[in-house]
Amino acid sequence: LLISQPDTGEQALEITEALVRSNAVDVIVVDSVAALVPRAELEGDMGDSLPGLQARLMSQALRKLAAAISRSRTAVIFINQLREKIGVFFGNPEVTPGGRALKFYSSVRIDLRRAETIKQSNQIVGSRVRAKVVKNKVAPPFRTAEFDMMFAGKSMGISREGDIIDLGVEKGIISKQGAFFSYGNQRLGQGRENAKDFLRDNPELTEEIEAEIRRKAEAASPAVASAPKEPPELE
Repeated sequence: LLISQPDTGEQALEITEALVRSNAVDVIVVDSVAALVPRAELEGDMGDSLPGLQARLMSQALRKLAAAISRSRTAVIFINQLREKIGVFFGNPEVTPGGRALKFYSSVRIDLRRAETIKQSNQIVGSRVRAKVVKNKVAPPFRTAEFDMMFAGKSMGISREGDIIDLGVEKGIISKQGAFFSYGNQRLGQGRENAKDFLRDNPELTEEIEAEIRRKAEAASPAVASAPKEPPELE
């Protein structure tokens, strides 16, 4: 794991380009586009009006990065933030910093928003996150999904057990009666968090449920038609 904290946006993007061209890493995360401050802005005075600096920086950098990324096996993830336009009464006032270049060059864009908070014993232990794919060049776009992002404990991060429970209930593999979750004759627990704890403590049962979910998902997916054969050439 390599962590770099550059001083300017130019320096951050130069480091990103060098790592991409080196093919030494698999994934690069830039956190965040809104924090990529151009050198001219840092060297200027507080209150100076410098319109379009960040957008020009991103446009120039992405023209170089796009070619380098296409020739490498490195995935580059840009995290961005939301801003709101002032005085917009119709339509969506939300915008992302950095101009339009990142939206154009990106292969996949995912909109992440907190749907609700997860509580356990009156304490907030995580957030329910809704992900919407707003652009996708490699698969069908506009799909949505939800997952649990836990703040602490054994399941810190994205909860795999929470995903298994959600998909299991959706596929009819896990039954939910009131607040109780069951898999066949096996009671998983009362309440979603207790069911997640039970699955975490029983990895063999978790793998069995996951395998059943995958079998049902593969059976429900449409068969891929084979490409038509080319007609034989006439002599």
